[in-house]
Amino acid sequence: MILLVVLLGGPTGLWALTLGEAKAKGLVGETQTGYLGIVSGKGSREVRALTKDVNQKRKQKYRGVAKHNGTSLQTVEVLAGKNLIKRTRPGHFIQLPSGKWTKK
Repeated sequence: MILLVVLLGGPTGLWALTLGEAKAKGLVGETQTGYLGIVSGKGSREVRALTKDVNQKRKQKYRGVAKHNGTSLQTVEVLAGKNLIKRTRPGHFIQLPSGKWTKK
């Protein structure tokens, strides 16, 4: 059984915009690959920085989980993506397999 630990927290005081605020405003959402995505366009500098920070932390965590369980990074990413989408609050954005964004 694969132990799946998902990093859901945002940056700690580095950005004025928190992960929760960005999700609530519809600026970012969860992708099928376990990473945060920008919902529309390129996003502001602040949104891009937040997304990059969260995704770097997630990737680091996913690599550790993959190594611990003797599985591939891609396997962990896909499982994390499914879990994150399942746990996404109603009204927040998720990315469909087609790449299209929709509110849950």
